[in-house]
Formats: sequence, C-alpha cells, structure tokens
Amino acid sequence: MKLIQYLSVGLLLLTGSLPLSSAQKAPAPMYRDPVTDGAADPVLVWNRSEQTWWMLYTQRRANTEAEQVAYCYGTAIGIASSDDHGASWVYRGTLNLRIDPGHNTFWAPDIVWHNGKYHLFVAYIRGVRTHWGGRAQIVHFTSDDLWQWNYEGTPQLSSERVIDPTLLQTPDGTWHMWYKDETRGAVTMHATSRDLFHWQCDAQPAIGGRAHEGAKAFRWKGRYWMLTDQWRGMQVYCSDDLRHWEPQGVILDTPGSRRDDTPQGAHGEVVVCGEQAYVIYFTHPGRTEHTAEHPDPVTHIIPFAERRSSIQAAELRVVNDTLRCDRNADFDFYLSEPKH
Repeated sequence: MKLIQYLSVGLLLLTGSLPLSSAQKAPAPMYRDPVTDGAADPVLVWNRSEQTWWMLYTQRRANTEAEQVAYCYGTAIGIASSDDHGASWVYRGTLNLRIDPGHNTFWAPDIVWHNGKYHLFVAYIRGVRTHWGGRAQIVHFTSDDLWQWNYEGTPQLSSERVIDPTLLQTPDGTWHMWYKDETRGAVTMHATSRDLFHWQCDAQPAIGGRAHEGAKAFRWKGRYWMLTDQWRGMQVYCSDDLRHWEPQGVILDTPGSRRDDTPQGAHGEVVVCGEQAYVIYFTHPGRTEHTAEHPDPVTHIIPFAERRSSIQAAELRVVNDTLRCDRNADFDFYLSEPKH
C-alpha cells in the first residue's frame, strides 16, 4: 500500500496531475459564499506568492431583503482560495477597489498576469439600484499581490454601457478584449491593445445575433473557443483567427443532477490544465429557469431561494471538433499550477 502511495506522489511531482486511482472529484457545489450566499460570475487566477488558486467573483447580496434586483447592486468582488488544487475553497474577503466614495457596484471581473503585475478589468456602476440600468464602464486596476489595487483608469470602449470583459493574449503579444455592449442589443464587442492601457475598438460586433452576456474566450487543443451566456445555457463558438466565429450549439442548457446544479449554467470561466479543461459557472438552484423570478406583489422582494447562487465545475471535451459538456458525468478535477 505504501509503495502505491509513494508512486502516486512521485507521479504528481513529475506530471503536475494525479494518477487515476488517486484523482479527486469536484465538490458540488464547488463553492457557496458563506457571507452573502450570492457568488456569481467567477474567474480563477493563480496567486504566485501564496502558490494557491484564487477565485474572484461578483458577491451578490443574496441575503439582503430589498426589492427587485437591488441585491445584484452594491456588490463587491469576493475572494475564495484553494490550497488543494480545487478540492475545497475558503472565503477570504473582498477586493479593496476604490474609485468613487460611497456604496458602489462591481460586477464580473477578469484578471491577467502581464509584465510582473496582475491586471484586473471589472464592470463598475456608481451606487445601488433596484432595477437593471445605470452607466456601466469597464475599469482597470493593477496589483503586485492581489490585495493592494491601484486604479489605472477607464478604457475608452464602444459605449458607456459595457460590462463582462474577457481577455486573451495571442502569440504576437496582442491583447484582445471581448465585452457586452448593452447599447447594441446586448452583443459582444471586441477591442485590441499592445499594453493593456490603450485600446482600439472594432466598429462591428464580434458576436452578434441573439442577446447575450458573459463571454469567455480561451485557447485549447489548437483552436480558439468562446462561450456566451444566453440565459438558457452557454452558446459555444470556435475560431482559428479570432475574427470569424463559428457557432457550435449550446451547453449547460439542461438541469444537472448534482446538488445545486440546476437549472441552467450561467456566466462561466474556463480553466485549461494541459489536456483537460474545466468550465466554472454559477447556478440559481432555487429557480426552475435561470431567469425565473417571482417578486412578492406587495414588497417586490424576490424570494431568497431565487436570489441565492452557487458555483459549479464541469469538464469540457472536444468530440468531432465540437466542444461538449456533460455536467452529470464523473470527471477528475485537479487545478494544476500554471506553467507560466
């Protein structure tokens, strides 16, 4: 028995992944915020100083009794960390982001490591509202350690109602950002930069058609992929040049069987670990459909069961050049340390 254990440890040190007999399963749910119970819009980043995985997310105030969608405003960016490669997560607090005084709103972060710094791009809306709306901008912060953040300004993008950034760097050094522009019917726009500070926007949408949000772009198995949240699951696209995107169908559109893994999967992150890729997404497990809300007719307060949200993880697969996801399938879940 001890020999098998020693061999397993040796294989882990050599390959950065666990052998099949010792593989860990993804917790389900993967994470619930213990303070507000409203974790949504997750993104993962490797903390180089702690040597742990961090998950940043929109910390919706699900345990707040306020009318309509006020619980989705006044939100901070929550932090959870894992020192066991994703097997468990611990709440660490919120990012210290400062732009204006008062109680303001941050949504849907994305984060990259570039030239020795973390660069955070996150949607920002001044104040707290009870209905969807407000001037929304994508703002830029930098940090050396993920705790102390410097505000670097607001990129000039296609309008002043933009949210949900996703970033990707191509081998030529160019940074690409896709984001939702609400003034264009809630479609995905595209901008490029060489330094993450100065951006050039395309005039036409990168992904048009049906309204959507929460785009996530990534490279895996020799191709570029994008997921967009259509509030009925995630639409899949693939591309060879980041300019022409081919639709491939919808994933996470039918309820899962794991705890809290219903109804549809929403606004996700993708983490590529070698030959494996995982989609990390959030659910509203107290709803029959992702957008199904039933405010009280007198108070206009949405029930807590319909406000709370959970984070889940599932494995992605490429089958016949098409991206697939079976959220009920067993899979080995191990977030290995990035190679760069």
